[in-house]
Amino acid sequence: MRRTLYLILVWCLCPSFAVDAVPAQNKPLVSAGDFIKIYDPSVGANTRWYINDHCFARGKDGAWHMFGITHAEPAKPLDEKHFAHATASGLTQTPWKKLPFALSADETLQETILWAPHVILFNNTYYMFYVAGGADHTKYKINLATSSDLKTWKRHPKNPMVVDGFDARDPFILRDKNRWIMYHTANSAPAGGNHIVAYRTSKDLVNWSERKTAFTDPTSGTYGGPTESPFVVRRGDFYYLFIGPRGGYVGTDVFRSKDPFHWDLADKVGHINSHALEVARDVDGRWYVSHSGWGQGGLYLAPLMWNDGLDDSETSLPIPK
Repeated sequence: MRRTLYLILVWCLCPSFAVDAVPAQNKPLVSAGDFIKIYDPSVGANTRWYINDHCFARGKDGAWHMFGITHAEPAKPLDEKHFAHATASGLTQTPWKKLPFALSADETLQETILWAPHVILFNNTYYMFYVAGGADHTKYKINLATSSDLKTWKRHPKNPMVVDGFDARDPFILRDKNRWIMYHTANSAPAGGNHIVAYRTSKDLVNWSERKTAFTDPTSGTYGGPTESPFVVRRGDFYYLFIGPRGGYVGTDVFRSKDPFHWDLADKVGHINSHALEVARDVDGRWYVSHSGWGQGGLYLAPLMWNDGLDDSETSLPIPK
């Protein structure tokens, strides 16, 4: 009761005080609206195709690009050797335009697969981090390719950037203060153990530190697990970690912490019915999350809703220019 009276008093004294500065009660801090299909990878093909782990990037000309794992149904992950490429003039355009593969596995470089691309722009160059695999699942490789136009990609001569297991995969890059942080999925030991979100830091996007652990799930095993597809968003002093699949193949949990290097199970603040979720920000400032996966029929977008009272705070995902 005292808190309610206090808020009323603050509102009366400060008309500019935002109502949503205090999170609404009984609502998750993070949630999503309805998903709408924006891209079907089966267009022009004689069979059904899927999109799995993917990313969005906005070109210097304002066009949007999507890169992602793609393959004909049914799922065959160890045969996923090409990155889908689609473009749109607007993030929510339906449908996106299908383009030829952006990149294909190079067996002469011991690339056995192409998984989970993540693209960032730095110093006028696009950096694509992706999983190239390898013969030994305890030593999976995360490689780097660069581009000036999001169309032609050149592999970095210092590849691999990271070697880890089991099937270390799904790199995500966050710029935080004067450092880069790479989060990726791995296990507590390269041959197995608990599913974790690992992290490494870098000053130049090429030379990466030894791995440390940001999140440990109580489950253990090899291959896929509940710490895949890490995506981190900073809002104010808080860092939000999105990971999945959790609660089923189509499920992503959201965790919140003030430490970009540590989250616990108790930090959960939301759940979204999405697989291989990515967060995107449109030019109008609105937030979106994506959904894809085996047997899902394509790529989808839904509005992302924040209930944390931090809409006016600085964020790692500002409105694209």
